[in-house]
Amino acid sequence: MPRGVGVIGAGPGVSALHLPTLARLPDHFRVVHVSDGGSGRAADLAARTAARSSSHTAELLADPEVEVVALCSPPAGHAEIIRAAVAAGKRAILCEKPIATTRPDADAVIEACRAAGTTLVVGTNHLYDAAWGRAKHYLTAMGGRVHTVSVTVSLPPNGRYHELVTDAATTGAARPPGPGPDFGNPEVAASVVRQLLTGLAIHDIPLLRDVAPRFDRVEFARAIPPIGYLVGYSAGDVLVRLAAVMHGGGADTLWRLSISTDNDRVDVDFPPPFVHAGSASVRVRADEGRWTTHAGEASDGYEDEWRSLAAILDDGVPTEYDELLADAHYAIDIADAAAALIRTGEGS
Repeated sequence: MPRGVGVIGAGPGVSALHLPTLARLPDHFRVVHVSDGGSGRAADLAARTAARSSSHTAELLADPEVEVVALCSPPAGHAEIIRAAVAAGKRAILCEKPIATTRPDADAVIEACRAAGTTLVVGTNHLYDAAWGRAKHYLTAMGGRVHTVSVTVSLPPNGRYHELVTDAATTGAARPPGPGPDFGNPEVAASVVRQLLTGLAIHDIPLLRDVAPRFDRVEFARAIPPIGYLVGYSAGDVLVRLAAVMHGGGADTLWRLSISTDNDRVDVDFPPPFVHAGSASVRVRADEGRWTTHAGEASDGYEDEWRSLAAILDDGVPTEYDELLADAHYAIDIADAAAALIRTGEGS
């Protein structure tokens, strides 16, 4: 019997990703309730699956048919809603990253889920992408020491992130006219970079922890106009660079993770966000300079994260609470350190 899913949030991620994915997994899940924050979009999305709709999270959490909660609302409220879902007795939660934006909230989320035995999966779709498993297997088999890691992201305009960083820059005040945040103000620049690191860079944090598990310090950090960041940090003997920008002109998407070792280089090119385009592709350059390309697969990380949740529920696989908390801490620590460096004017 498929488990009833209640979806909190009615934005593009729900419309373009989660509802189509769940429709492909009818043996495991069925959408029974969609809730928005008052936008009115939930009714249209719920109609796709003959589900109920509401404008209040509490109403969805009180629905006895909702066994699994898909949390797809803005990141700032994730920690509170996860704890509410646990208190409501929900069996499982798939939370879009991040689970929290501060260490105390992340600790409280994991403590609540662990105490109740609630299954928690974080929607870090890059981690579940089959291409990352292939790349990690190659790195392990070759055994080369990792020297540098870079994540390079170039995105067309994305309303979700534009709204997120505008809110960060104005701290609740009326949004100013103009093309973007005032990066000449260190506090604004620090807030924007922190928001983007916990909301955008978080996609790749579990992957970065796989190859550079020890975060030591941020070496440089700056905001990049119109909206973006450039951050470098030390992780033991590994140097990591994170670069992202959203171009007003709508540049083609690039999302590349590159890892250089003693022996070779591995590039993982992820498909654009908010589309079902199969898995990432992997390119490997051996020490003699020859490139080998491994094409992507039909299944993508969005589908595989839901399949992983189904396997946990069906087979009783334990939730890796410690790993989820370590991922959250890693991201928050980088974001806090980068923001602090920018505030002091020492980030460049």
